[in-house]
Amino acid sequence: MTSLRPGVLFDVDGTLVDTNYLHTLAWSRALRMAGEWAPMNAIHRLVGMGGDQLVVRLLGHDSPEAEKARPERYRELMGDARAFPCSAELLVEVAAVGAAVVLATSSPPDELEAALSLVGAPGSAIAATTTAGDVRRTKPAPDIFETALAAGSVDRSRAVVVGDSVWDVEAASAARLPCVGVESGGFSEHELADAGAMAVYRDVADLLEHLGDSPLVTVTTA
Repeated sequence: MTSLRPGVLFDVDGTLVDTNYLHTLAWSRALRMAGEWAPMNAIHRLVGMGGDQLVVRLLGHDSPEAEKARPERYRELMGDARAFPCSAELLVEVAAVGAAVVLATSSPPDELEAALSLVGAPGSAIAATTTAGDVRRTKPAPDIFETALAAGSVDRSRAVVVGDSVWDVEAASAARLPCVGVESGGFSEHELADAGAMAVYRDVADLLEHLGDSPLVTVTTA
C-alpha cells in the first residue's frame, strides 16, 4: 500500500495562469452562438466552475450548444494567456519542502496541458494532476479535490488547497480541506475570507514571498 504524504492541491486558471477573463469572454461568445446571453460580469463571477455547473447556474437551464462551442472560443483566445509571475517557482518550492504538488482544475485535459506549458514548472515538481475529465461533477462539488488527494497519495489531514475563487473555497470545504485564497482571479480578499479561506494573498508571488509562515508549510508539516 502506498503511504500517504502531505500535499498542496493547486487550482490552475486564475491561480497559476491569468486566464479567468479569457474564459469569461469565451463563454460570452459561446452563449451568443447558442442564442443565449448573459452579462460578462455575471459570467466572470462563475468562472472556476466547470461548464456542467456554470451554464445552469448562469441561465437557469442547460445549453449543450454553448458548452460545445466554448472550447473552440477559448482556443481562439489562448494566445493572450500568461502565467502569473512566480507560478513555477512556487510549485518548485512547495515540492522542495516535502509536499506533493497536485494540480486540480475543472478545465479539460487539453487546457491544463496548455496552462502547464505557460507555467513552465519542471515535471519533477508536479506529483499528479486532475481535470474535469476525471470526475462526474466539477467545482464547487468536492470531486476534483477528492480525486486529487487519491491521485497524489495525499493525506487529507496534511493537505491544503490553493485557489482564486469562492468556488475553490466551497469545493475545498466540501472535501473537508482548508483553502488558501489568491486574489488574482478577480475575487477580493473579503469575498474569499467570507467563503472560508483560512488566509488570502494577493497572488502566487505574494504567497511565495511568505511561504515559510503560510498554511502551505504550517499545515503540511504539522
